[in-house]
This record gives sequence, C-alpha cells and structure tokens, in this order.
Amino acid sequence: MFSHGSESLIKQAREIQESELQKFYSRLVKLLQAKEHSHETVDSLQRLHLILSATKYARTLPPELHKRVLSLLSSPSEQLQVLGSAVLRETLPLSGQELNYNQENVSQLNSHAAALLLSQARSTADLSSLCAQLLRGLESRQSDGSAHPLTHTLPVLNTVLTHRPECLTEDHVTLLSKKLVDWLRYASITQGGCASSGGFFTGPRSRQPVPTAELDGTVSGDFFTVLCVGQSFTDDQWMNVYSFSMLRHWLLTYHSVSNGNATADTANRLQLSLSLSHSHSFSNDDRSEVDGSVVSMVSATSSSSRLLPPKERLREKAFQYCQRLIEQSDRKAHKKADADLQKACLVEAVCILDCVCVEDASLVFRTFPCIKALFGEMAAVDCECVWRLVFARFPSELFNDQFLAHELLRFLQLNLESLQLRVPQYIRSFPNLLKLLAWDSPALMDDFVDLLPSLVTAGTAVELLHTLLDLPCLSATLVLQHRSASLPIAESSARGLLSLDAFRSPSFRGLFLFLLRGEAGSGDTIDRLNTLHELLAEAADWPRVVQCSQSVPVLLHIFFNTVITIADEKLFAHLILVMLERSSLLLNIPKYITETHRVFSCHLLKFCKLHPSLVVDQSHELLEFAGATANVYSKEEIYTHVVWVLGEYLSVSCDSRCSVKLITSCFEALEAVLFEITSSAPPPGAVCPAPRVVTTLMSALAKLASRSHDLIPRVSLFLSKLRTVTRGGSVAWCSDEDDLVAIVTRGEELWSLLKSPGVAQSVLTPPQHVMTPRWHRDTNVATPLQLRALTNLTQSQ
Repeated sequence: MFSHGSESLIKQAREIQESELQKFYSRLVKLLQAKEHSHETVDSLQRLHLILSATKYARTLPPELHKRVLSLLSSPSEQLQVLGSAVLRETLPLSGQELNYNQENVSQLNSHAAALLLSQARSTADLSSLCAQLLRGLESRQSDGSAHPLTHTLPVLNTVLTHRPECLTEDHVTLLSKKLVDWLRYASITQGGCASSGGFFTGPRSRQPVPTAELDGTVSGDFFTVLCVGQSFTDDQWMNVYSFSMLRHWLLTYHSVSNGNATADTANRLQLSLSLSHSHSFSNDDRSEVDGSVVSMVSATSSSSRLLPPKERLREKAFQYCQRLIEQSDRKAHKKADADLQKACLVEAVCILDCVCVEDASLVFRTFPCIKALFGEMAAVDCECVWRLVFARFPSELFNDQFLAHELLRFLQLNLESLQLRVPQYIRSFPNLLKLLAWDSPALMDDFVDLLPSLVTAGTAVELLHTLLDLPCLSATLVLQHRSASLPIAESSARGLLSLDAFRSPSFRGLFLFLLRGEAGSGDTIDRLNTLHELLAEAADWPRVVQCSQSVPVLLHIFFNTVITIADEKLFAHLILVMLERSSLLLNIPKYITETHRVFSCHLLKFCKLHPSLVVDQSHELLEFAGATANVYSKEEIYTHVVWVLGEYLSVSCDSRCSVKLITSCFEALEAVLFEITSSAPPPGAVCPAPRVVTTLMSALAKLASRSHDLIPRVSLFLSKLRTVTRGGSVAWCSDEDDLVAIVTRGEELWSLLKSPGVAQSVLTPPQHVMTPRWHRDTNVATPLQLRALTNLTQSQ
C-alpha cells in the first residue's frame, strides 16, 4: 500500500477542481514557452502526470499545452523526453491531430517518441503506415550528422514485429532485408574517430583512418562484426550491431508477412528458437579449431549471393556473419567482459544458423564443419545413442532430479511435432517418462496434461491405460527403489517395511521390474496384480503415492478423450474389457478407486453411445459383470452404468444381431441380481445397495421386457410383489424411508407402463427419429409452419 503522504497526494490529484486545473494548465504553458526549462517545469510536469494517471478517465489537454508537451519529445534532455512521453500516454490525442511522424520530422524520433507512437496506434492500418514511414527513412541516405534516428527505428520495427507482424507488407520485408544485408556485411572496417599518430605538428591532414581490431588485439582481417573493437564506431557500424541484435527475431517473424495467417506458427518457432539460447553452453576447452578458413568460404560465396532474392540473400549473409562470429570466438580475449561477449555471441550465432538451416536445407552441409568444430564428436554422433540417453537413462536413473525433469519435459513440449514424426523412441518411452510424474506429480501434472495426447496411439492405447492405472504402484516402487539404494540391508531401519523386503526378494522381483520397465512393448500388464497390490498395501497412505493417485483420474479423462479420436470398434471393445477387469484390480486407496470408477463409467457411456453395437459384441463380458451380485456393493458407480448400457442398447434398433435369446439371457441375469438384493440384507460389512442401483435394474428389466413381450408378466409380478412387501414398513435392504418411497414410486410407474405393451415400447425404447428430432427443419410437418406463424404475429406486434 501507499504511504500516508503518497495517498494524500493521489487524493488531491483526483479531487482537483476543473477551474484550478485550467489555471495549472495555463501556468505550465508559460513555463514550457521559456527557452530554458527550470526545476519548476520538471516539478509541474510530474504533477501533471500524477493528475492524469490518478484517475481512470482519460483527459484531453488544451491544444497549446498538448503541442508544447509534444515538442518535449525532441528535447535534448532525456528527463523531459520521458516526462513528455509519459504525460501524452495518459491523454487522448487531439481530434484530427493524432501523433504522426512523417518524412520531415522522422529525424526527431527517439525511443520515448516511439513508445508513444506505438501506444496511440489505433489499428493495424495505423501501424502499417508507421512502418512505411520508418522504412522510407531507412531507405533515404543519412545526413552527415549522427545516425540517431536510425538507431531507434530498428527497435520500433522490432516491437511491431513482436506484437503485430501482419502490419508489414511484402515490400516492407524486401526493403528491410536489403538494408540488413548492407549493415551486416558491408559496414566500414575503420574506426569512427580520426586517429592520430601523435607528435607536435599533428593536424587534420596527418590523421589516418585506423582499422578495427579483433578481441585478441590483431587487426581485423575481414568484414566488421559485433566482436570487432575500436576507440569509436561509425554510424553504419552501430547499425551493424543493431541489425545483429534483431536478426534472429526477423528471420523467425517475416514468414507471417508472407503467409498471412501464420502468426501462431511464428510464435511457436520463436519460442523454440529462443529456448536454445538458454539451453546451450559452451567452453573454450571443449572446442577444437575450425577446420579450414571461414574467411575464404565467405569470400567465395559473396559474389554469387548478389544474384539472390532479398530473403535468400539475407539468409546467405546471416550465414556468413555467423561463421565469422564463430571464427572470432576462438580468439583469446584480453578482458573478461569481452570473453563473456564472445560466449553470448556464439550462442546467438548458433541459434541464427539453426534458423537459416530450417529455411534452407542446403545450408546444413555448409554449417556442419563449424558446428562439428564447436561440439567436437557430438555433432557426428548417432542419434540413436542420444535418444537412448534422453528417453532411457535420464528418466530411469534421474527421476528424482526436479530440474532435469522440468527441462526434459519442456524440451519435449517445444519439439513435440518433430518427435512424433521423426523419433519412434518417443512413443515407446512412456513407461520411463511416467516415472517423472510418479515421483513428483504436483509439479509436473500440467506438463503431462499437454504431453499425454501425443503418447496415445492405436498400438499403445491398451498398455498406456494399464500403465496409468498402475501409476500409484509405480510411485510406491520408485520410493522403494530409492530407499533400497540409500539404506543398506544390514541397517535395522531398512527392515521396518514389508514392501521393501518384498522389493528385495527374488520371488517378487519380476513384478517390480515390469513396473520399472523402460520401454513399451513387453506386455500390456502382469498376471499377479492382486499379489502386487498386497505387497504394496502399506504404501497406500504414503504422501507421494497419494498425490500420484490424485493425478490419475485427470489423466484418464485426457486419455479416453484422445482415444475417441483415433480408435476403431476393435480397440473400443478391448478398452471396455480392460475397464471391467481393472475395476477390481486397483491399489487400495478408497478415493482413488471411487474416482477411477467414475471415470470408467463416464467413458463407457461415451463409447457405447458412439458405437451401440459394442454392447452386442461384448454382451458376454457385460452380462458376466452385471450378473455378479458382489459388484452391486463394491462397484456401485460402474455397475449402475453397465446395467443402464445393457438396458438401453441391447435392442434390434441398435444392432440387428440382437436376438430374443440374448435379450432373455440378459433379463434373467439382471432379474436374479435384483431379486437377490431386494430379498435379503446386505452381506456383513457392506452397506445397503444404493437406490440408484435398484431403480436402474428395474428400468433395465422393463426396457428388455418391452422388446420381448413374453417377459412382461415376470417384471409385472416382481413389481407388484415389491409394492406389497414395502407396505409392511421398513425392509432390510433399504435403510432410508425416503429412498424406499422413491424406489416404490419408480416401480409403480414402470408397472403402469407395462400394462400397455405398445405404449411401453414407445416410451422405454423410442425410435431414433424421436430421440433426435428435426422438427424445426422438416418442412413436411406442421411445427415449422406454426413457428413461422407465431414469429409473424410477435414481429407484427
């Protein structure tokens, strides 16, 4: 918060009266009319800025004051430039007098005026016009004075490129590319000031131009670069430095000008390239001398490059410039600051070479020798070895290194498209990559939310699903592995965990080795999952394991949503079997089991709605699951949805293979379960069946009976008995009176429907055209006509 004095000043600025404000404006105009600006002028400008910024309403200055403040932007005092720019950014431009720099006053442009120009641009057209004016200033020959306006032109253009690259036209790109070529390659090689050899009779005629030097003190043997030094620099040498500073950004961004709608792609390319400058580090000890002469290579190509189009010529000159920088980086600098500058320029040069090689593959062969010299044998190493290191050793051996995990996942995200297309090891490495998540779920969850869809393919889906479900077990196993390595067997503290003993036991080694596998393809899952869960039972309340289990439901949702976009019916059928099987094979963490069953239920409905024939294909497994009474008490969520799916989609209208025999067998299985749970108390240790389970079973039986009328009497008999039994008061299988009333009410509704089989079939199994009506589009029905009539009536009113 502000101090008491600051709050008092802000309050005064907000509550200033209009009459007092006008007097203050008049006094400030008189101060600005003076030839010399005193401290009172500075104080008044600061007060004006406070008055304008203290309120959320933008004010308009009087025309005379606005003109005077605008003139401060070209003041020799930078303090006045800053104050003038700050004041004008808090005001509205005068009507018809928006800030505009044309060819005559472009010489007044500085960074503060540029900031104001950009802040007051109202549209893309304004920015495009500004760029055109700035570029025309570049095109015209500089005066004999300093290059002050040009040094601020490039930062302004760079800012426009960052935020609105589409403001530049193809002509702008061509012009700026040409100018960058001139500044990068053809800057003068002599120092800016007139050097003297000394002596008593030193005069203008005796002063000779002195060439620039390298960082090791030798005379520069080739064209000027940012690593050349001297007592002073010429204007075009300064432009050389400015051009190099924005070169990579320009190479990454000018594509959006040509392609129009490639801004998002440009942003991704820019982010990827910028990340390289933080991930490369170099050491003079690790580099060998550059083979061959860089200078000779540059000279050999300079003449032919003049025939290239502007963009291609800029790439060629950028390539030559970077090669020269790499050669200069091998020189021994005399100052530590110069050595640091060498390293920074070397990183930037490698990043620029990466950009130009992406654009022109022919440059890769010319770039390879100098890159090989920088990195030694690493430049020619087999990619298989590198990927084996990245996807195998790093995650499996250093899964507990948080910095490595963050950098590795960031690298994968930035290069995801290339990895999917060109690196098959990436898809197969998900068992290893998930170790990072299993060890540190809260910190890495966001990264895996982005990466998981790229790991889902038709070939990996089943094994990946098993691996996600086993993630808490993997987390516990990594903890055991870490403890086993840090605690010798002889120590008493290492003997307190039964799971640690099991981890070290040869009898169970295979179970843990499967969880710790480094690559997919050795099998979807293991047979003795129950045994594994018993061995890891004490790990169910370990904080790391609990945190890991909380991330699984989110990842499962992402997994299933991705599967829907790539899977065929065969894969859907396999995944349904996995869901039914694994619903009872999960590490015993109650909340984790409940949430996983909820995810299974949600996506089981999506699968069957997308492909109703799956219910007939998997009817045997679904009936086996629904016919097990124990599932009513232990898997309420998924059991309810399996029963609903059977009742909803086991119909001839969904699949012509659905026979009366199949409907009858399903009916009998569900009837037996419903009879059993409503005729006796729940087993010891179990709660009463949920009302939703009972009503879903009743509805499913009614739906099946409406499709095979021979079954209607059996349903009606059960429903009538249910009503009779509940009249006597409470029952053993339902402890809540309100729940019992709801169950009986649903039974009476179904019983009433089944009295009229035709009506029951229409209500319980409606035709497809009723479920997906198109009355608002179908001109053969009366509804559109009625709607049009009502519309005409309401509009006329």
